[in-house]
Amino acid sequence: MARMTTAELRGYHQICGPDGAMMVIACDQRGGMRTLLASDPAEQAKIGNDTLGLTKADITRYLASQASCVLVDPICAVPQLVDDAVLERDTALLIGLDASGWDVSPEGYRLSKLVEGVDARRVRALGGTGGKIMVYLRSDTPAANTHNIAILEQVIADFAREDLLLVVEFLTYALEGEAPEAYKAKIPELIQGGTRICLDLGSKVLKLPYPGSPESCAAVTAMSGDVPWAVLSAGVDHETFLGQVDIAMANGASGVIAGRSLWKDCISLDRAETRRRLETIAVPRLREIQAVIARHRAPQAKVA
Repeated sequence: MARMTTAELRGYHQICGPDGAMMVIACDQRGGMRTLLASDPAEQAKIGNDTLGLTKADITRYLASQASCVLVDPICAVPQLVDDAVLERDTALLIGLDASGWDVSPEGYRLSKLVEGVDARRVRALGGTGGKIMVYLRSDTPAANTHNIAILEQVIADFAREDLLLVVEFLTYALEGEAPEAYKAKIPELIQGGTRICLDLGSKVLKLPYPGSPESCAAVTAMSGDVPWAVLSAGVDHETFLGQVDIAMANGASGVIAGRSLWKDCISLDRAETRRRLETIAVPRLREIQAVIARHRAPQAKVA
């Protein structure tokens, strides 16, 4: 099992709160954020990176300032968040390396993509505490993973050379022609299998979809050993996510990396409305997530 170096561990401590649990606000989406800001595809196409950047700045200002870390993309959000002093000095910064969307192989497999020109050294130059990489995996279909495993190997090796923290995320997906019920039944197995792939490649911190059950969460924890994992929200409604966080934390998760479940119905092209809803809706949701984490994690005592 890969262990964090001193430098990586320092970065990990910075993305965690006083209780040692990750509480990261994710707003690295681009395409997904456009679909939330406008329902019409033509209107979505008119939403520029500058508008997305301002929306991410508001999420950072209202939500990340109340958490331990923010996860953003390198296209719309940085270096502005740092240069414009939006990001508070004690809020850590994770920068995503994965490009928006995916390509499709002739067999129908999802092929993950990287943002061009963004590597560990660039993340450091942008002021990042660390990076985050996401790929798609189907652990039951090895042929579907060749391209994406190669990306993971490349990025993990790059961040190891720079001695910089890297959070590794994977998502599963239904194959072409796969019945929804059959896919849903496989999710615990797919998440456990994807976790094993990431661990075998040397991942040191994981961002995972909810593993599907208390038993599956416990299996992921046992498999991961000393490698911490955070549960992501995947855009489910807030109440559902609260229950998932409770189960995950009770069965060994080390925190939360939450995005859309907090802010998906709060953002708008009207920035004043976005700010109002972030303050009155999203922040109270964040407090509820933090309360769930607090039930499972006590603040860590400082050593004299």
